Formats: sequence, structure tokens, C-alpha cells
Amino acid sequence: MTEIPFEVRELTIDDLPEVLQVQDVVYQRLENKEVLQPLTKEEFQFILEGNGFMLGAFAKGGLIAFRAMLVPHIDAEHLGWDIGLSEEQLSQVIYQEITNVLPEYRGNRLQQLLAKLIMRELEKESHPYRYVCCTVAPFNIPSLKDKFVQGMQVAALKEKYGGLVRYVFVKDLFKEEALPWKEIEVIKMSHTRGQQEKLKQGWRGFKMEQRNNEIWVYYGRR
Repeated sequence: MTEIPFEVRELTIDDLPEVLQVQDVVYQRLENKEVLQPLTKEEFQFILEGNGFMLGAFAKGGLIAFRAMLVPHIDAEHLGWDIGLSEEQLSQVIYQEITNVLPEYRGNRLQQLLAKLIMRELEKESHPYRYVCCTVAPFNIPSLKDKFVQGMQVAALKEKYGGLVRYVFVKDLFKEEALPWKEIEVIKMSHTRGQQEKLKQGWRGFKMEQRNNEIWVYYGRR
């Protein structure tokens, strides 16, 4: 871990080369490359040209981390379908997209900081979005922790991106403080089918914890 001063600002199309470089470094150093679905140059360009926005953290004059929000195309792969929205509601969805932190700067809570700042930016703007959605690979522990800390909930567990199993998370920006869970069940993260059955019945994943080298997910129903 390297603790150094850094600054955060909104990224522009001029930052695209550095964004691609950071993503490449992060991806190449992953032991299990299936946990990250990299974005293409064209996808980043789409965001930076006004279809969402990105924040970046800079240290020593260079980009060390970034986080993106994406206004998605409405198509068959739209995450709104996965969480049970109607076609009319799909335009109310914005994606919390990829987050990358250079390996040597991990441990500075940059992922959490950028999450807070990017959601704050979203709250500043007048916009039509009600639902923030994203996907995370099972056992991508840092990203899963990040989503649960933000109060996002697992609404689906299914194959995305050509056959990769992903949790689909959602946060309803308009919903008031929810009532307590009437029922709670804890399921091993490795038990995919058991989680899928609960999700089909309307349960939501809201927390995870490690017990005896196993990761467990808490599911609740109101």
C-alpha cells in the first residue's frame, strides 16, 4: 500500500489514453481475469462524450484510479430486465460501471471514496434516473463489499457477457428507508442455485460475511 496525496476530478475525452492504460495494468495483474469485464476504447469514449460521466484520482501527475457511470443503450442485455423493471422504466436506469485502482495504490479506500463522490455528483444533477444498477462477479470480494457498503442489493444472479455468472445489484434512489426484513436466510456464495431460487421468490441479497474460510450472503424478504 502506498499512501500519498491525491486529487479527484471529472474526466474528459482527453484522459482516455490514461484510462485505457490504467485498465490494462489492472487487468493484466489479475489472477482470475473472469472477475473483470474490461470496457473497450469505444465504450469509454461513449461515456466521456456525454453518455454518463467518470471521476478519476490523480497522484504525482498521473491517473491512479477511476470510476464510471454509464447511461446504457436500451437493448436485450439491459440490466433493468434482470431486476424486473418494465420497458417503460428502463430509461430510469443508470449503470455504476467499472472501477479500476492501480495495484500499488490499493488499501487507500479509493474505490469507496470514488463511489461516494460519483453518487454525490449524480445527486447534484437534475436527471431522470431512479435505479442505479451494476454487475459484480461472485468472489470479487472488494467489489462486492463496495456495493453492499453503498446500500445496493443483489436482485439477480445469472449469466451475462456471453456466459459469465454475475450478481446484478440495484439501488433505488427514490425509496425511503426500508422496513426491516421479515425473513432472513444466509446462503454460501458458492451455492449458486440456492441463491437463484431465493431471488426468483423476491428475496434480496443485502450483506455478506466470511465464516471459516467460506463467504456467505445474507438474503432478506419483506
